[in-house]
Amino acid sequence: MLPLNRQNQLRERYRQLCPGWQPSGEVYEAAVRQRMRAGMRVLDIGCGRGGLPEKLTNQISGIFGIDAHWRSLSNYRDARVRVCAGQAECLPFPAGAFPLITAAWLLEHIHTPLSTLREIRRMLTPGGHFIFLTPNGLNPITLANRLSGSLPALQRTLVPRLYGRSPADTFPAHYRANTPRKLRQLARESGLQLLSLEAVRDPTYAAFSEILFRALIALDDLLPGGLGVHLVGVLQR
Repeated sequence: MLPLNRQNQLRERYRQLCPGWQPSGEVYEAAVRQRMRAGMRVLDIGCGRGGLPEKLTNQISGIFGIDAHWRSLSNYRDARVRVCAGQAECLPFPAGAFPLITAAWLLEHIHTPLSTLREIRRMLTPGGHFIFLTPNGLNPITLANRLSGSLPALQRTLVPRLYGRSPADTFPAHYRANTPRKLRQLARESGLQLLSLEAVRDPTYAAFSEILFRALIALDDLLPGGLGVHLVGVLQR
């Protein structure tokens, strides 16, 4: 299993090897904070039990979260975030309600990404931003995850052993909005502008042993820059 503290240790080692490197969560958080303003309303889609909004509640009071999984919402860790149940394709808020919408580890699970992005556009104020973090569908590790996801019994076995997550917290992934080309297409069709899209390398993501960690570093060195394991993007209405 790869506990979070072990992964963080590996990240510090990789940061020493590659000065200036940041894991995708830090890149994502920086992109969100760059566009935060005092008094603004923020919506986190696919909020689960918590995440980045928990770090923002001291700076922003109007933070909302929505998720389709009621069990996760019932265990949300920060009472200052106002949560509700709902689907990303049909958000229960008025048009133009939010200048900033965020989503981490959501797009890979969406059946109809175009409908979702059109709904996000409806929810954004003019000039508002949608910032997301999602796996890169072109990365070899993601391709391996897609293979295990196509075999549900294998996925139910591997996820608890490798990541220590309950099978109840493992959701089907479809990867219908997970390549730069597809995201650019979806942005155009939904009426949003793709301001930036960064592929982030991270050889710690599947480093379940020291040998695998070193092998993944070597693999990352061979891959083109656009094949980093995670994508952090900013879309604007």
